[in-house]
Amino acid sequence: MLLRKKLGCLHAHHSNIEYIEQAFQNIEKVELVHFVDPGLIQQVSKGTDGLGFKVKEQLEWMESCDMDAILITCTNYIALLEEEQLELSIPIIKIDEPFFETVCEEKQPQTILFTNPETVEGTMNRLQQYAILHAKSNNTKVKVIDKTFELIIQGKRDAYNSAIIQALHDVAGEQQHIAVSQLSMVEAARQFEKESTLTITHPLKSLVKFVMRSIE
Repeated sequence: MLLRKKLGCLHAHHSNIEYIEQAFQNIEKVELVHFVDPGLIQQVSKGTDGLGFKVKEQLEWMESCDMDAILITCTNYIALLEEEQLELSIPIIKIDEPFFETVCEEKQPQTILFTNPETVEGTMNRLQQYAILHAKSNNTKVKVIDKTFELIIQGKRDAYNSAIIQALHDVAGEQQHIAVSQLSMVEAARQFEKESTLTITHPLKSLVKFVMRSIE
């Protein structure tokens, strides 16, 4: 009998569930259990005081549900967690870490696209820390696709993806190395790859291998 590992996935929006399910669809060793808390994203725009404790509370609750590991798919949650002292007995996997690993392997200048401006500072600070800690290069600049993130929050996925694809075409005219930072941007990045000759770095490209290394 195959002993499966239970991976608890903490999402800020239900739309992220599909991406993680697709990534792990052929991994029989892992059972995914999803936890969604969209309210936290709404609160971030009002200020972050006390929100790190809320994330910590949520992770402790997930651990009590007999998870073998936890995957945090929201970069806002990850940034908030940096402020807290967290002591869990199971691995905490942050979705931006395999992404940072891939980004830092690229030596040429690259542009990282965001749709949610609230995630930029926390993500880029963590990227810089990762590069220093692992003695890697970090030759990146940021572009925010304005007035786009609210589309996915409103459930307007097609409009959201179209805005991202258009931005990718715009950036591709001046930059050959491009990454999208958020899980919600993966579908658009994949569509763009089919339409062009460029490869877009995104958070799912090396996630499964990273997770399996962490829980085996």
